[in-house]
Order: sequence, then C-alpha cells, then structure tokens
Amino acid sequence: MCMTWLEIIGWNKKQNGGMKWLQRRGCYMNHRVALLSSHFSPFSVVMASEKEAALAAIPSDSPTIFDKIISREIPHHVVYEDDKVLEFRDIRPQGPIHILVIPKVKDGLTGLSKAIAPPNPQRTSASEESHIDILGRLLYVAKLVAKQEGLDDGFRIVINDGPQGCQAVYHIHVHVIGGRQMNWPPG
Repeated sequence: MCMTWLEIIGWNKKQNGGMKWLQRRGCYMNHRVALLSSHFSPFSVVMASEKEAALAAIPSDSPTIFDKIISREIPHHVVYEDDKVLEFRDIRPQGPIHILVIPKVKDGLTGLSKAIAPPNPQRTSASEESHIDILGRLLYVAKLVAKQEGLDDGFRIVINDGPQGCQAVYHIHVHVIGGRQMNWPPG
C-alpha cells in the first residue's frame, strides 16, 4: 500500500525508518518525494500546486535542490550525464515520461531571461560564451534523451522562466515531456 505525498512526509517525520518501510512496500517514487521534501521548508511542502510553489519561490542565484542533486547529496535516477549536463526523471511527472535537463554549472543562469549574449560576434568572455553554448547543449541532449526514451512520435520541451512562467527552481532547466498526446494551448 502506497500513501499520498503528504501522508509520506508526515510518516517520514514521525516514524524512525519510515522511508525504509515505504521502500520495502514498493513505494520507491513516493519514497523519493519524501526524501526530497525533507530538503524544502515546511511552507513549500504543503503547496497545493506548482503555480503556488513558483509564486512563493524567491528568484536568486543561491544554491538550489538541483545543486544537491548534482553533488549527489540527493538521490535521483540519472537518464543521461556528460561533463556539462545532467538529466534525471522528474519526481512529479506531467506525463509517462518527464525528464529534467540541467547544466551542471549554473554560472548565473538561473532562468532563460538571465542568459547573456555577447554584444558582437566576437565573444568577450568565457561566461558569455558558456550561456550560448550551454543553452544549445541543453536542447541537443534533450533531443538525445527523447530518442533514447522512444519518443519517436513527438515530445514537448518546456522552459519555465520567472514567477509568471511558473518557475519554482532558479537553476535553468528544460523539461522533456512525452509518452502521451499533448494539448494546445499548453496552459
């Protein structure tokens, strides 16, 4: 028997070894949600929606949950990894396949609107060059993982930017969502 997300959080905080109990009963995904939720403030744990979480998030360049995933402090299911990019499954999937693609080094790129382009074709700094290059790399490896996951009939790429764009984690990331028919308009 698996419990709801909020029941898991309560169980994990009240019971010693609660996560082991969940894992033994085949609730691995909920187990991961409970573990990740322990890294959020109590306010963010009880958010009713992604929209509320995004509106409550404070845009900043400070470390995020993704930094903990990159450093392996938080377990995750790696789908793809190279020296610049990490891809892993979303803990709150919006489709049968939902993968997050993130750069391993944030370099001030908290959202797409923060990307810096050089003022002329002659790139003036490594940071400016890396934003252009990493944005292209994120999209390219998103395509690679979509092919790897068998999304030959199509998939959706989403980049949320800022509070009105429903961005809840200020470390640029690309959502690859597929395995079902998408609708339009998206939201």
